[in-house]
Amino acid sequence: MGPFPKIGTFVTRSYRAAPLLVLFGLSSAVPASAQVFEAVGSRALGMGGAFVAVADDSSAVWWNPAGLAPGPFLDLALGGASADIASEPASHRERSLWFTVTTPVLGFSYYRLRINDIARFQTTTEPGSPGREDGGVDAPGRSLSASQFGGTFVQTLVSGVHAGTTLKYVRVEGKPGPMDAQGGFDLDVGVIAIRGPVRLGGVVRNVLETEFDGVRLPRQARAGVGFDVAEAGGPPVMLAVDADVGSYQTFFGSRRVVAFGGEGWAFGRRVGVRAGARFNTVGAEEKAMTAGASVALRSGLYVDGHLVRGGARDERGWGVAARVSF
Repeated sequence: MGPFPKIGTFVTRSYRAAPLLVLFGLSSAVPASAQVFEAVGSRALGMGGAFVAVADDSSAVWWNPAGLAPGPFLDLALGGASADIASEPASHRERSLWFTVTTPVLGFSYYRLRINDIARFQTTTEPGSPGREDGGVDAPGRSLSASQFGGTFVQTLVSGVHAGTTLKYVRVEGKPGPMDAQGGFDLDVGVIAIRGPVRLGGVVRNVLETEFDGVRLPRQARAGVGFDVAEAGGPPVMLAVDADVGSYQTFFGSRRVVAFGGEGWAFGRRVGVRAGARFNTVGAEEKAMTAGASVALRSGLYVDGHLVRGGARDERGWGVAARVSF
């Protein structure tokens, strides 16, 4: 037996690992999984992704651009999130960074999202060899990076009803090749209606379904309902439910998510806590539970954080953001 173990068959049963490994060998367009909803925004992720009808901070440029209209005079956020999927025969990692600055009528945003897979190969010594062992070695995987620059514009249609659009330039790159860096334009559109404690929201992302070399941004539509308990005379609590209108394809398989979340504030809105859950109703039907918190270091300056724990796929994620809002 030489210094290198014999490489056995590469098992690709994991729905999260296989698609990225296959991606760069395909000539037909496939969906860009870096564009799933649950990628950015620490408050939104802490509420399980039930945020389309809430969307009252600068992450609205991603979740529902219309949500800027009833939001703060100025909101600026810098944050990041990480998620790891412990599965065999590969581990799957997602990383995201974002910077957003918004007013009730205009917004600017930058996002960078990266997906990595580390392939797990079975290794076996020669049959009949003394001390024969079955094991595995990590091999370099594939990665997909997407950067997005966006400008958001909001218009009030009638009292309590607002519409917004995020025009965005997306740049996608895969490593190792053969996919070179490419860019294209797309847009998201959203609407939000607020009457008393009830909030209704809807958004369509990637309206044009921009296509790159082997990668397509899938069109996604989601609707949400929120209930502001404070507006009904109760404590400062927000409850929300979101649901994807239809399924869409990603590297991870089909997705059609239902999300539930809640957020409450105390001590004069200096401390906030939130929790949520999301369920994929198609494909692998995975689920995840989420939690988060915010602390006001001083008036208008917040630190937001969140945690994610998954079900069958053992997802573990976290994120933190600094936010200025007034």
